[in-house]
Amino acid sequence: MIICLETSTAVCSVALCDANGEVALKESSDRSHASRLTPFIEELLAQAGITASALDAVAVSKGPGSYTGLRIGVSTAKGMAYAASIPLIGIETTWSMFCGISAGMRKKYGMERNSLYVPMLDARRMEIYYAVYSDDGTRLKDISAEIIDENSFADIPEGVKILFFGDGAEKCHKVLKRPDIAIADEFRISAAYMCDPARKAFEERRFEDIAYFEPFYLKDFIASRPKKNILGR
Repeated sequence: MIICLETSTAVCSVALCDANGEVALKESSDRSHASRLTPFIEELLAQAGITASALDAVAVSKGPGSYTGLRIGVSTAKGMAYAASIPLIGIETTWSMFCGISAGMRKKYGMERNSLYVPMLDARRMEIYYAVYSDDGTRLKDISAEIIDENSFADIPEGVKILFFGDGAEKCHKVLKRPDIAIADEFRISAAYMCDPARKAFEERRFEDIAYFEPFYLKDFIASRPKKNILGR
C-alpha cells in the first residue's frame, strides 16, 4: 500500500491506496494542515490495521501550490519515509489533478480527443500556476506561473475545447471570453488522484532522495505568455 499526502491547496487530504486504487480517504478544506495531517495519517493506518513500516511508500504532492501547505506536506512525508525506511515519491500537483478528471466530467463538458486540459492552482491576485495537457495526458506546456488576462491562451487555436479546473480556474470567469472554454467549478483536488501516478512511480522506482527533496514552489518567475503555439501550429 502507498499513502498519499495532498497539501498544496486549502484542502488537507490523505489517501491510502493499493494496486486497485483508493482504499480509504480523509480530507478537510479548512486550511488546518498542521493540525489535521498527522491525525489523518494515523487514522487511516489504524483503519487498515498496519503501521507505517508496512507501507510500500509514501507519496506527496510536490507542487506547485501553497508555500506553507507544501512545506508541511513534504516535511511530514520525508519524516515518515525516514522513520519507516520506506521510499518517498513526489508527484507534480498539476499531473495528479489531470488524473482526477473523470469520464463523467469529460462527458459533461463535451471534451473530445483534441481537447486540452488546464489544471490551475491559485497564486496571488490574478496569477495562477498551471500546465496544459492533451486528452491522452501528454504535457504540452510545462508548469508555469502567469497572470490571467483577456489575452491568455490566445496561442491556442479557436475551435479547440479547453477545460480549466482547480482553485485557480475561477479567475478565468472574469476575463476569458472565448466561446470554446469550459470551467469545472465543481473540481476539488484530492489525494485520491495521486493513487495511479504514485503506483506507477513505485513500479518504475522513481523515488526522491529523502535528504535533498524539496517542494516545487515555483515562487520566482516573470509573468509572461508563451510566444510559441503549444500545438505547434
